[in-house]
Amino acid sequence: MTDAPLPDHDAPDSHTPDHEARDHGTPDRHAPGLDATDRAFLDHVADRLAALPAVRAVTLGGSRADGSHTPDSDWDLAVYYRGGFDPADLRAVGWPGEVSGIGDWGGGVFNGGAWLTVDGRRVDVHYRDLDAVEHEVAEARQGRFRWEPLMFHLAGVPSYLVVAELAHNRVLRGTLPRPAYPAALRAAAPPVWRERATHTLAYADAAHARRGQLTEVTGALATAAAYTAHAVLAGRGEWVTNEKRLLQRAGLRPVDALVAGLRPEPAALSRAIGQARELFEAAR
Repeated sequence: MTDAPLPDHDAPDSHTPDHEARDHGTPDRHAPGLDATDRAFLDHVADRLAALPAVRAVTLGGSRADGSHTPDSDWDLAVYYRGGFDPADLRAVGWPGEVSGIGDWGGGVFNGGAWLTVDGRRVDVHYRDLDAVEHEVAEARQGRFRWEPLMFHLAGVPSYLVVAELAHNRVLRGTLPRPAYPAALRAAAPPVWRERATHTLAYADAAHARRGQLTEVTGALATAAAYTAHAVLAGRGEWVTNEKRLLQRAGLRPVDALVAGLRPEPAALSRAIGQARELFEAAR
């Protein structure tokens, strides 16, 4: 593995939770809550991934990175590559599972990966193109991002997800920057997410509630809640890497009660949408 870190473009930023940008990440094998067996396993997998052609860095993400995992949690790793990464090289390692091609997971910032079993443990490997990541870091610092659909995500994902991963993940091999939350993104992202939530609820009220369409309204409430949660956390300058704890972090779990009380009656559905509007508008 050739060491070719991303350039460090981050300057101190008063709009980050800790009020400072962090330095380049250096190899960090000390994720919390890992015993000696876990560490040996992680070293083995990281070494093998780092040896793949074009790979410049390997990170640990998800719950294993912050110590919130359970014994059944997957191991979420990412390979950061420069140039011609070929998933066939990962497939040739021989770990059982599914290895996707580049772009098979939608073709956006989340551009592919693998679901594997290594020594009896579930391991997810995500592909991260360093050229694309550098671009999104620069865009985020200017407050620019785009929305992309992604399977298993109600709200889809923002293109700054890959920047959030740099801030959250633990670098196992190679070096990567640890970006702070840009002030420009903190200002620009919330209104975009809130507008999506507003339009989603308005359409649900006009098109589905009046017909008593319970399933469609339920889906709209859940999606609008996720949009709003993104807005809340962006306004706080808190990175988001997935939706698993999104509503909880944003203080939007009360939407559960609204969903649980839905009935396939137009008046009841419209009333629930109105209550959701009030809940979402108050969320900060």
